[in-house]
Amino acid sequence: MSGSGTILESIINAGLDVALVASDRPCRGLEVANAAGIEALLVDRVDYGGFRAAFDRESYSKALAQVLVKYRIDLVAMAGFGTILTGVFHEAFPGRVLNTHPSLLPAFKGWHAVPQALEAKVTESGCTVHIATEELDHGPVLAQRRVPVYGEDDEASLHERIKDVERQLYPLVLTRVMAALEHGQEPISVAGTLEEN
Repeated sequence: MSGSGTILESIINAGLDVALVASDRPCRGLEVANAAGIEALLVDRVDYGGFRAAFDRESYSKALAQVLVKYRIDLVAMAGFGTILTGVFHEAFPGRVLNTHPSLLPAFKGWHAVPQALEAKVTESGCTVHIATEELDHGPVLAQRRVPVYGEDDEASLHERIKDVERQLYPLVLTRVMAALEHGQEPISVAGTLEEN
């Protein structure tokens, strides 16, 4: 996680078992975890070159994977995580890294999905929960929810409405995925089981 922690709050409020919260930079999400009595770790990008061209993405990805393996994490739920991780991370958790993204993928990948949707003058956007892969905002879609785009929307208003939906959808998908894992199934098995609204 890298952001404000509101999606983390929704996951905690849904009663899901969160074993560890890790972040790539100082953020409110770590405070949310601490307040909930959840182990919170900062695996800081600064130690690997920060936000410059010198950032060692491979070493950072390996270090983060090692931390999660040490804590015996078997399902990773990214929310606003600001670092693209390399294959070494995804190989440590094959098919078990989930992400939520503020668009109806494959439309509007990357950090600027909401302003891109507004610039494209689409009439609807939304959010996608998918299995993350090494390729940015790619991987099998588990669930999507649509959000209308209004003429008076700006980036803040549209993003907040999308986040409202994300805060409902992500815990639902995680609940289904965790149940699937308990029954020996992989996360992909929940794809298509949540109807769009």
